[in-house]
Amino acid sequence: MILKNLIGTGAFVALMFTVSAFVHEEKKETATQNISTKNDGFAVLELFTSEGCSSCPPADQLMGEIEKKYKDQPVYILSYHVDYWNRMGWKDRFSSAQNSQRQQEYSNKLGSQVYTPQLVVNGKTEFVGSDRTTVENTISSELNGLNDNKIDLKAKILPKEIIFNYNISQVNSKDKLLITFVEKHASTQVGGGENEGRNLHHYQIVHKQYPVNLSSKEGTATFPIPNNFNVNDWEVIGLVQNTRSGEIVASTKAIVN
Repeated sequence: MILKNLIGTGAFVALMFTVSAFVHEEKKETATQNISTKNDGFAVLELFTSEGCSSCPPADQLMGEIEKKYKDQPVYILSYHVDYWNRMGWKDRFSSAQNSQRQQEYSNKLGSQVYTPQLVVNGKTEFVGSDRTTVENTISSELNGLNDNKIDLKAKILPKEIIFNYNISQVNSKDKLLITFVEKHASTQVGGGENEGRNLHHYQIVHKQYPVNLSSKEGTATFPIPNNFNVNDWEVIGLVQNTRSGEIVASTKAIVN
């Protein structure tokens, strides 16, 4: 009787060990799957700012800090200087009507107001660009998301133009490729308006953004070289954006040579 009980106990222990090992392996496999599918996202931060706006310098400074903190991760910052502040006593030398139009398009798609400093992340959500906590939380959420679409962008510099070769893993009929020329850093001594007398620092300044219609996954596009462009102080960022929803579905930094 005692022996029988011992045998039964031994079988029970063996059974429990087998079940435990199975559960452990299942958890291990699930964890491996999670590792392979997460942390595959990206974050495109589009800041709408102006040298004439007294609320904008903290947001500009935050973008500089974010750029430094996430320099080895797929976080891409684009600072668009809008032109509607220019009538307030100071003309922003980086401003353009094109930048203001892009912000208006986001306002229409997201149902938001037009204001500065406004930050739009991946074309999906917007908030005040100087809100550090929200910026950090949103970046973390986007980086831990999934991204099924990839883009490869290479550029060759010629004397007066740059030729881009792109390869995109998925193409939707509503998608466009936006090739964006960005100056990494600049400063301005402001002589009027709300920031009169201040020396302002700007980061990831958008100078030109060219749309490319996507009829296939691969292609080339040629654009003129912006004034003062050089590979040390500038970079080129490629975005694939759904023109209907505004969502950015792929992004990368171009390899320029």
